[in-house]
Amino acid sequence: MADEAGITVLIPTPLRRFTDGDAKVTMAGASVGEVLDSLERAYPGIGERLRDDSGQIRRFVNVFVNGQNVRDRDGVDTSLSEGDEVGIIPAMAGGSRV
Repeated sequence: MADEAGITVLIPTPLRRFTDGDAKVTMAGASVGEVLDSLERAYPGIGERLRDDSGQIRRFVNVFVNGQNVRDRDGVDTSLSEGDEVGIIPAMAGGSRV
């Protein structure tokens, strides 16, 4: 399910169960927050994995717009234009000490 407007959202493998396996969806929105709202409306349940109760991006989730981390910009208020690409990257944890 996707809107006709042009923000491409890249969905990481762990969240594709919400998007029927789609790695890439198209959503509408003038800001990252609006796109995440659209994503939740289209794919119920995905939003709570991306945002906390205050609506901010969860600590262990990174969101990029055209390759730039939104934490270095305006967070969920980062503005978007048609044709932008939003990448969702869950932070990796674990590993071993060297």
